[in-house]
Amino acid sequence: MVETNTLSFSSAKLIHNNAAQSILQLPVPETLDYFKSFGVVLFRGFGIDYAQMKAFAEKFSSRFILDKERRVVDPRNQFVTLVDAGMHYVSPHCENANSPFRPDVIWFCCCVPASQGGETLFWDGVRVWQKLSEELRELFISKKIRYLQKFPASDWKHFLGAGATLADVKRTLNGIAGLSYTINEDQSVSIEYVCSAVVKTKYSHQEAFANSLIAEYKNPRGVVTFEDGSPIPSTVINQIQQVMNNLTEVISWQPGDLVMIDNSRFLHGRRSFTDRNRRIYALLSYLKDEN
Repeated sequence: MVETNTLSFSSAKLIHNNAAQSILQLPVPETLDYFKSFGVVLFRGFGIDYAQMKAFAEKFSSRFILDKERRVVDPRNQFVTLVDAGMHYVSPHCENANSPFRPDVIWFCCCVPASQGGETLFWDGVRVWQKLSEELRELFISKKIRYLQKFPASDWKHFLGAGATLADVKRTLNGIAGLSYTINEDQSVSIEYVCSAVVKTKYSHQEAFANSLIAEYKNPRGVVTFEDGSPIPSTVINQIQQVMNNLTEVISWQPGDLVMIDNSRFLHGRRSFTDRNRRIYALLSYLKDEN
């Protein structure tokens, strides 16, 4: 049988395999209901590898997208990548929330957990928003934020496909609300994207502080300001971080684990580690409309 309960000290839903069942046998409607209700679903005991992750994700997904900085690990399973390079701490963020290309679901599959550290962290953006001070909530209701990024040709070709051209870039970016861009002489593309730090969750339609503000603020290559170009005070970032520190939830990986995360509601990150054998694979997708 398959056992379901909540993960200890966490709001995530745990689906545990006690009967040597394949994850591909799980009923899609019931699994999707868990995902919509909880936003984070951890599948344990199914012995999942990245090929099974892709096959399982295909049951729910209309299409997949690539992260511009992550490289495909297996040409036979396009869109499956290793997680962020390096072994450093990763600040809370929603995937691609600094752009208009935010996927619905983040899939992570653990092949080899780090011997120590390297846990994936996550934060419920609804709870974060509820715990922010009234002053901070008023600030982010009244002011949008602006992300500035520059993509070398190699990055946008990775995202759009190896054969992509500047015409494809224009077709992809033209007409998107809040986005402006410049194509530079070296064919790099500079993008300015303005959006609210507060979003409506896809399923419960609640307000959530689900964004990439802290990650981009602390990223030496990132630039994030208020919409008018004024800097976001470090005191504001520190207050948000203090709230989030009290709401941190943890996935302590076991080999063969799979997790699916609602990217409209939950931020995620990771603890630092030193074990070079750690292998966590990632997949980004949009859900089917009928789901």
